[in-house]
Amino acid sequence: MKFLQFLRNWTLPIAMLTGVAAYFIYTAIPQLDETHEFVSEAIAYIQPLLIFCMLFLTFCKIDPKSLRPTKWHLWLILIQICTFVLLGLPLIVCPENHYRVVLEGAMICMITPTATAAAVITGKLGGNAQTLVSYTMLANLTSAIVIPIVVPIVHPSVGISFLPAFITILRKVFPLLIFPLFLAWLVRIFMPKLHAILLKPKNLAFYMWAVSLSLAIGVSTRSIVHSNEDLIMEVGIAVAALVTCAIQFALGKIIGGRYNDRISGGQALGQKNTVFSIWLGATFLTPVTSIAGGFYSVCHNVVNSYQLYKVRKKEGK
Repeated sequence: MKFLQFLRNWTLPIAMLTGVAAYFIYTAIPQLDETHEFVSEAIAYIQPLLIFCMLFLTFCKIDPKSLRPTKWHLWLILIQICTFVLLGLPLIVCPENHYRVVLEGAMICMITPTATAAAVITGKLGGNAQTLVSYTMLANLTSAIVIPIVVPIVHPSVGISFLPAFITILRKVFPLLIFPLFLAWLVRIFMPKLHAILLKPKNLAFYMWAVSLSLAIGVSTRSIVHSNEDLIMEVGIAVAALVTCAIQFALGKIIGGRYNDRISGGQALGQKNTVFSIWLGATFLTPVTSIAGGFYSVCHNVVNSYQLYKVRKKEGK
């Protein structure tokens, strides 16, 4: 029982270490070399499916009428947009900037929308999942609009226009965010008995997130290992991820606290969809910047692990 309690208490750190260890063990076995492509494709399907199911269970617990924008949502959106643009200005003024990849990595960390799993962690921390879900939807829509406008100016060699980029990003976001929300609402309205059954599992969504996290950390580890950038730039990107993570958690808590929603504010701005970050860097910016998402994933999950530890300590568990 003590072992099971230990696993429950330290789920996120264990999931992170499992993701890293699984990657190195798997790639160290020569006999499995031929399966790499298959496993990559399998993860590409399994991870979205896990996130979909996790969000569906979370949304089943949220009353649709409670989803509405608040004042702190607008402040956080302004922070994301303004920092994204300001970090891009040096790259517009000086395209040959030696620290381009570091600045681009910081840009990615600031504009990346809230993690779709943030509502799960927010609920575990005692925050308001409803306001968090509202912000998650708003942040994803904002990213889909702002990124295609700014990126072609900051990184003109990409050769993309607004509409194709907007559609590409929306296609990435919509299935994982909107579909489970609509499905949860339909079940709530038309299948109340099934809805009642789905409300019973208390921590199932959290454990789904832990499995998804292991996969995400494994993907992030692969991105870092296969990066061809020199060590100094990789360290610079890591520092950028650490600094932007600390700033966003702090600002989110400060602004959310002024509206009596400190926990949700911190998670909304600080906990990022790092799978989206990795995809964004590899697709629209300098490919090496995709590792910013991997470093940020480690940072925000360390923060989440510490927050959950404090909650358990407060509850005496």
